Amino acid sequence: MTHHTARPVPPTVLKELLDTDDAGRPAVPRTDDEGGAPLRCCLRRSEPGERIALVSYAPLRRWAAETGADPGAYDEQGPVFVHAGECAGPRDDRLPFTNTHRVLRRYSADGRILGGRRVGTAEGFRPALDEAFADPAVALVHVRAVEYGCFLYEVRRREDTP
Repeated sequence: MTHHTARPVPPTVLKELLDTDDAGRPAVPRTDDEGGAPLRCCLRRSEPGERIALVSYAPLRRWAAETGADPGAYDEQGPVFVHAGECAGPRDDRLPFTNTHRVLRRYSADGRILGGRRVGTAEGFRPALDEAFADPAVALVHVRAVEYGCFLYEVRRREDTP
């Protein structure tokens, strides 16, 4: 079994996105009256009354800049919800947002898509991740919502895993 970890939007990137997002626009904070927005900075749903912002985020572009990969045409950006200010990050290391249909999109170290898989149950989520990371060519996995295709979070092998 491969060990992997969900990676939220890092605090330094959150600050950048709130200043100017990956589409070049400033964030527009708002109070979330209803709650339930999937926050990518702490990997949980928002609570009513929290200040959040919807920003454009290019996760593969940022990963490529960190690793030297060239994702080419796979470089995309899309909307994500984040806290409108500092965020303490995830409360624990559980895999979030697994309670409904998700797509796991696998990427190679050079930033190319190696395939994807739709996961329909919470019980099938971790085995699907284990299967993805059983392939040594898989460098990271993006978890996406089926409904809109939105990026939810990135999963990588743990640093301490060979």
